[in-house]
Amino acid sequence: MEKRIVISGKRKTSVAKASITKGSGNISFNRKNYVDLQEFDKLRLEEPLRIAKEVLGYLDFDVKILVRGGGERSQIDAGRLALAKAIIAFTESEDLKRIYLDYDKNLLVADIRRKETYKPGDSKARSKRQSSKR
Repeated sequence: MEKRIVISGKRKTSVAKASITKGSGNISFNRKNYVDLQEFDKLRLEEPLRIAKEVLGYLDFDVKILVRGGGERSQIDAGRLALAKAIIAFTESEDLKRIYLDYDKNLLVADIRRKETYKPGDSKARSKRQSSKR
């Protein structure tokens, strides 16, 4: 049976699941090739791949990333986190893990910030009702 690892990553309300198997370096994001994404989204997803290629010298795995919920940017960030964590789990390389953390901590550690809740009697989380003292 071939080695298959499923890892998840989160950002805001987006949840990404990355499934990694032995292969030839194909990466899909929501059932599309990641190369077909917008330029900045593509570059953001490529970061962990480029670092892994530099450190390991090869990319002999296929990754399928499925993301649900959230907006476009948070989906990309959740996918990026899941991709980096999956590569670490698949290759079991401590050097790669250390280099990821030195490059950008958010490649392996989820950003836990969430939207602040609305307060009673207000229209937004922080804004207060205006009052006039006349």
